[in-house]
Amino acid sequence: MSDSTPRPSVLFVCVHNAGRSQMAAAFLTHLAGEKVEVRSAGSAPADTVNPAVVEAMNEVGIDISAETPKILTTEAVQASDVVITMGCGDTCPVFPGKRYLDWQLDDPAGQGVDAVRPIRDDIEHRILALVNDLTG
Repeated sequence: MSDSTPRPSVLFVCVHNAGRSQMAAAFLTHLAGEKVEVRSAGSAPADTVNPAVVEAMNEVGIDISAETPKILTTEAVQASDVVITMGCGDTCPVFPGKRYLDWQLDDPAGQGVDAVRPIRDDIEHRILALVNDLTG
């Protein structure tokens, strides 16, 4: 049995792909499962995911310790239906026919887990709304 409707695909983009976009991708994967294809990338990816972000996600039962920041590619944007940017400014490529959302979120870089928690919770609320929007 195959579903004739292709899965919507979402790309989360921030500069380092070490915090906000990783949390968003993890929440969407966790909440939507196989219903949505999920990617994340950064315009200038860091070497590792922010440890405070990993800790904050562990607190809500989501393990992202094995994730690694990835470079943003034109192909990733072209392959996505929805592109959600998080403070990458002019470095995000724009293609016609894509749905773009820009989420204004504090950058968790260099912050402790106490500062990351409210960002994580904000992202979770946005993802819940997105899942409802995408999967109806």
